[in-house]
Amino acid sequence: MPSSPPRVASGSLLLIFVIAFMNTAGATIVMPVLPFITMRYVHDPAAIALWVGILASAYSLCALLAAPALGALSDRLGRKPVLVVSLLGSAIGFVIFGIGGAIWVLLLARVIDGLTGGNISTIFAYLADVTAPEDRAKRFGMVGAIMGAGFMFGPALGGLLAVWGLSMPVYFAAGITFVTALLSAFVLPESLDIGHRSARFSFADVHPFKSIGDALTRPALRPLLLGVLLLSIPMAGFQTNIGVLSKDTVGWGPAQVGLFLFCVGICDIVVQGGLLRILLPRIGERGVVLVGLIGQGVGYLLVAVVASFIALPWLFVVGGLLFAASEGGTGPALSGLISKSVSHREQGWVMGALQSMSSGARVIGPLLAGALYASIGHASPYWFGVIVVAVLMVLALPYLRTSDVEAAEAF
Repeated sequence: MPSSPPRVASGSLLLIFVIAFMNTAGATIVMPVLPFITMRYVHDPAAIALWVGILASAYSLCALLAAPALGALSDRLGRKPVLVVSLLGSAIGFVIFGIGGAIWVLLLARVIDGLTGGNISTIFAYLADVTAPEDRAKRFGMVGAIMGAGFMFGPALGGLLAVWGLSMPVYFAAGITFVTALLSAFVLPESLDIGHRSARFSFADVHPFKSIGDALTRPALRPLLLGVLLLSIPMAGFQTNIGVLSKDTVGWGPAQVGLFLFCVGICDIVVQGGLLRILLPRIGERGVVLVGLIGQGVGYLLVAVVASFIALPWLFVVGGLLFAASEGGTGPALSGLISKSVSHREQGWVMGALQSMSSGARVIGPLLAGALYASIGHASPYWFGVIVVAVLMVLALPYLRTSDVEAAEAF
């Protein structure tokens, strides 16, 4: 795709970074307390991991159904209105989750949040609007680093706020998300020119599986999206199950889980905010993906060893941080390759399709991890991750000898 210059002032980037930070902080602030909130309504210890997975999967299923429509609407109406509505929906979902009272109320809250949860794809589409194609992987890495900062501070703050009650982090997240919606409505400029917007919007064209199916018909997108799907299934299980595993294996509480996730956020900042700028010019997106696969595989392996044989907290931390750092490089590199494969008019569509694919993995991954954890053993979701990454490494090896241009077209 030919390069084109950014079409809005660079100051808008600062605003989108702030929104990305606040959005991620609001979403992750509840992670340290989620297993413990679930314990209020699920009294069978063996079922806690499964219900944590169900709550995560419910959100992702609703996001899967809604993301293509939200992405296409952002192509038709602009990024700003979609971003505002999605953030307001998330704030409402957090309030309901904090009120709680029964497991079905928690489930309802996740459904509401999921149906309006297209803000991540909209943020990346916004970035694509204001960034030349050859620089998108770097910009995606920058916003990923900012989101990593939110991921870092959100769980740490959640662990601290849990001292005043398990619901306090959830209400705080509602407040953060509402402030983010206000920033989007009154401060953030629109990034998509009227001349670059889609001419029509048809509900028949935004069926989630049609969006994925259309994307998979394109040779440049098919292997990339399939790779995202396969890689995201065990990763989603890792992310949702790690709090339960740390509670059961090394005896951590909300504060320790929050501190660990704080360190995970530091890894994201270091990799996406700094290391990617060094690696991308030298080995390209393809090389970053391959290195990331190796790191994720080793990270899964170390966590599986801790859960299977010896409950060493330091080894658990090393494995988790190595996985986080490796995934932090792989995600932006894959997103950059995907973004460069379509035109300006299709950025919202392709990011919606990508989010649909990722949401599909997040529907399957937490349920699978919870079921494996409860029925086979605590280490089984992580051994599954080792196997998946090994398979992807074998499939990726033929691209080691291709050029970056050929890899972007064929990976």
